[in-house]
Amino acid sequence: MKRILIADDHDAVRAGLRAILEQHMGWEIVAEARNGSEAVSAAVETRPDVAIVDYSMPLMSGVEVARGIKGHQLPTEILIFTVHDSNAVAWQAFQAGARAFLLKSDASKMLLAAVESLILHKPFYAGSFSGELRNAATGKGDLNEVLSPREKTIVKLVAEGHSNKGVSAILNLSIKTTETHRAAAMRKLNINSTAGLVRYAVRSKLVEA
Repeated sequence: MKRILIADDHDAVRAGLRAILEQHMGWEIVAEARNGSEAVSAAVETRPDVAIVDYSMPLMSGVEVARGIKGHQLPTEILIFTVHDSNAVAWQAFQAGARAFLLKSDASKMLLAAVESLILHKPFYAGSFSGELRNAATGKGDLNEVLSPREKTIVKLVAEGHSNKGVSAILNLSIKTTETHRAAAMRKLNINSTAGLVRYAVRSKLVEA
């Protein structure tokens, strides 16, 4: 029997996932969790083959759950389940140790295939995600390609401590143009603060820590 953990803060979603998964002979739902902290605890206790984890949960995000599970060195393969159709969000999941990323809208069509791939220790890529993400997740590319060259430069300068005015002066741009590029980069990366941009830039080696 292959053992599966489901983590989502909505009862109806967990019930729907269970109904789909239980169609497959040889799979057993060994635990359910309503928040990120419960998910990590349940994974440590049950050591499932696959954990299906909602990206947005109370207490800990799906990405934090993935890090927590991998931090305990469990053999669990992780699928991040989300409404966010974003390469940057998917890349955060892969960086945290997840090997599959699936939109909730695609669950009825792709969930069984995604879990089957993980059971075989193979990554699963939903069709809506770009070649840049696929390449980056397999070590053939860099998610920085999701950003335009101008956006990457602005993120780098912001991470180095420059204000929008300073970035504009360095690049000979209007402040409005700088702000537009910065906002676009933050939207693509699903980041909402300067501190988040700095962390991203360090992780992506745009700047040195």
